[in-house]
Amino acid sequence: MIAAVSNVMALIIGLWILLFLLDANRSNGVVRFVHDAATWLAGWAQGIFTFDQEWARVVADYGLAAVVYLFVGHAIANWAHRF
Repeated sequence: MIAAVSNVMALIIGLWILLFLLDANRSNGVVRFVHDAATWLAGWAQGIFTFDQEWARVVADYGLAAVVYLFVGHAIANWAHRF
């Protein structure tokens, strides 16, 4: 269950990265929801990287958050599975 939750969190963040790179219409309700959810999930990682290009900052900041959620979530799930 823990791994599944971390997968969903990383999926939401990854979906936002994809929507950003494809220049999705940000006034669309679904796009806005995904952006808001991803921003809430990855808020702690915002501003870590200072690339000149906006797309590089989005990929790096949100991508770092997704990788951390996957790594930590699966590590906790593996640890909990042992007990």
